[in-house]
Amino acid sequence: MRELQAARETGSRVPDFFIAGHAKSGTTALYEMLRAHPQINMPDLKEPEFLAREPQDQPLASKQYPRTLDEYLALFVAAAPEQRAGEASSTTYLRSTVAARRIAALCPHARVIAIFREPASFLRSLHLQWFQFGVETEADFATALALEPERRRGRNLPRPPDSIWVRALFYSEHVRYVEQLRRYHECLGREQVLALIYDDFRADNQRVVREVLRFLDVDDSLEIAPSEANPSVRLHSPRMHQLVHALSRGRGPVSLAVKTSVKAVTPRRVRRRALRAADRKVPDSGPRRAEEPIMAELRSRFKGEVVAASEYLERDLVSLWGYDDVP
Repeated sequence: MRELQAARETGSRVPDFFIAGHAKSGTTALYEMLRAHPQINMPDLKEPEFLAREPQDQPLASKQYPRTLDEYLALFVAAAPEQRAGEASSTTYLRSTVAARRIAALCPHARVIAIFREPASFLRSLHLQWFQFGVETEADFATALALEPERRRGRNLPRPPDSIWVRALFYSEHVRYVEQLRRYHECLGREQVLALIYDDFRADNQRVVREVLRFLDVDDSLEIAPSEANPSVRLHSPRMHQLVHALSRGRGPVSLAVKTSVKAVTPRRVRRRALRAADRKVPDSGPRRAEEPIMAELRSRFKGEVVAASEYLERDLVSLWGYDDVP
């Protein structure tokens, strides 16, 4: 924490704002739209996650995360003095119990944009995303949820226990909306936190983006093209998906051999394009019939959280998200 305060006192360029939101809640689209604004500068690396990581955490090898404070601050040196600098570590910063304090230590005047989504659909999309990324190894949504108690005891973990991604598989910890918001309110103050609802952004992202621009004190009259990034996908062939990612991540002796051969003859940008195509092959049309029981169970399980969030935000999320008749 002292290192973060010292960096601020030396006059190093630090972020002015952070996007902290649920996975598949429009954070990537918001990131793309904001960085198109001439008064805003955001690094190409969307999710540095630096302020949420512990020294022992092992990030995904496939991403070039900043490992030191100097590497992290280097992401913002391109920001002009008149620009707002920001980053979007999104779900990691929302879930983290330390990120809010670290953000406040590094930049006490920072503004935070938090985006929330209806719990059941959010967790389903999160599971799909983790499976796409190779973080989650269980393709079945209900089974993955049921594994949480065992994983908390250190069993059935797809990654080393010191990885930041292991905690991401404790799905219930993601649905603590009031607790997540309160951490930022206590560290930064309510006036520096803008809480948004995914439904509003999906219905009219231009209006919501202009609200964000006003919150960041930049010109909200400029035309910004809408963006829909990272649509959820339905995985019709989990085995094929796992094979693609095994080759991509280089797991196991066979995949390492194949990966080496593929790398030798295929440009990196072509490999990435092929992997993204495999990830996004089929648009998600919502829960399958087989998933309806677990979706109903999740709504019942998290209704209390929705009620609490409604009261905390002074907005009727119970009706908006269809929890009126949930027992």
